[in-house]
Amino acid sequence: MKKFLSLPLFALALSSPLSAQTVQEAYIEKYAPVAVREMQRSGIPASITLAQGLLESGAGKSALAAKGNNHFGIKCHNNWTGKTMRVDDDAPKECFRVYSSAEESFRDHSDFLRYRDRYKFLFDLEPTDYKGWAYGLRKAGYATDPSYASKLIKYIETYRLYRFDSMSSGESVSVPESPRSMEEPKKVDSGPQSSEEYTFSLSRQMYSLNGVPFVYSTEGESYGSIADSYGLKLSRILKYNDLDAAASDPAPGSIVYLKAKKSRSAKGLDKYIVEEDGTDIREISQRFGVKLSSLLKRNKLAGGYVLREGDEILLR
Repeated sequence: MKKFLSLPLFALALSSPLSAQTVQEAYIEKYAPVAVREMQRSGIPASITLAQGLLESGAGKSALAAKGNNHFGIKCHNNWTGKTMRVDDDAPKECFRVYSSAEESFRDHSDFLRYRDRYKFLFDLEPTDYKGWAYGLRKAGYATDPSYASKLIKYIETYRLYRFDSMSSGESVSVPESPRSMEEPKKVDSGPQSSEEYTFSLSRQMYSLNGVPFVYSTEGESYGSIADSYGLKLSRILKYNDLDAAASDPAPGSIVYLKAKKSRSAKGLDKYIVEEDGTDIREISQRFGVKLSSLLKRNKLAGGYVLREGDEILLR
């Protein structure tokens, strides 16, 4: 098991006397431990987090950072219920989040990247690949500035922020599995153990998500025919997939669960941040193998609620 970067090592890594420190160096010394903890929790390289904080908060001196503890310029979006402040940005007097602490801002920034689909490919990179992360953020549309990646890299290399991405031995810091890897369906062995539980053709591949077995529907299948194939009642299949008796046949390639979904997602897939208005919450339920009723209850949503871009859906 890999050891985490010991926090006392920051005293060695940042050894400049306080009187000789620049504003940037003081910011790094103050927030490097926070960035490393977030790397261990979310998988975002500490160097990237620190560089973004330096750039976007003016080393903690911007009005958003100084008055609102907002180091990454995260706007309110739809379901933010905390304090806010108005600042001119792309438009006059835009709404930005106000945090109770800088640490809360760092955590929200990590979640903003880990749980939005457009950034998930970045977590497949090595945590020491700060250049890949910098260019990937620009490619994913994090910032409109065409020089955004090069600015991050300059901060990282000028202040050697990459040293926080690995232990003193040079070994990578242990980080969680990437969200895309966690969301990838797992093949289920169609051997004797499976065939004792279901009656089905061994030539058909079964998968699982969140530990719940499912199959992909094929052309011409109905929920009834799938139920028959596995010795299940139609009412069970419909219940497992949060459908009623009036449900249309599944489109080819649809996930059809053969057991009840879980009440929560796997650890490390804590939430989902909606990218587009109109996203169907049942689709999220199917995607993560979590009961629709659990999602509605956990997020205090009515069944007919239409999701909007920026909504954060708690999965566990």
